[in-house]
Amino acid sequence: MARERREIKRIESAAARQVTFSKRRRGLFKKAEELSVLCDADVALIVFSSTGKLSQFASSSMNEIIDKYSTHSKNLGKAEQPSLDLNLEHSKYANLNEQLVEASLRLRQMRGEELEGLSVEELQQLEKNLESGLHRVLQTKDQQFLEQISDLEKKSTQLAEENRQLRNQVSHIPPVGKQSVADTENVIAEDGQSSESVMTALHSGSSQDNDDGSDVSLKLGLPCVAWK
Repeated sequence: MARERREIKRIESAAARQVTFSKRRRGLFKKAEELSVLCDADVALIVFSSTGKLSQFASSSMNEIIDKYSTHSKNLGKAEQPSLDLNLEHSKYANLNEQLVEASLRLRQMRGEELEGLSVEELQQLEKNLESGLHRVLQTKDQQFLEQISDLEKKSTQLAEENRQLRNQVSHIPPVGKQSVADTENVIAEDGQSSESVMTALHSGSSQDNDDGSDVSLKLGLPCVAWK
């Protein structure tokens, strides 16, 4: 009599499910042991029942096999990492390339090129952007002009102050020739005689002899001078 083939699906009966689990678990562990012996392979098998009960089989040490598996998984991840990094870099490059193409198109459109494919709304938005940009350019230019004018005014004020100081310094320096004449006039003025009377007396004394010249000098209160 042919054995009935069981359909592979969850067994609804809890008792039947537990009996099937016990039978199949023993068969699975037996197959794992045969595989390890026949093929000299490290085999580890871990099974949790529906109730959470642990069942395990290991051809050698379960911890050694798990450590070997962990090391192999890490090495496998490192081997696949460059490929993942390469894919990521390629994705970033493609994204940047798209952004560059879009930015180049917007720049050409702002120069008035390639406007045929734009709608009325897009053209109006482009016009607003250009007006806003032009306003910022003019505002920046005016600000720079004002700063330059302010700097020139400060320099002009500084130069005017330096010029005034130089004029004051020059005005306090007396000329050498004028100072000598002024001193002579002061001396004569202290004796009560004017410069005109002195010059007249000197002029008249030049036509007389030496004695008369001495008398004139004495009258004027000047040192005696020997007239030649």
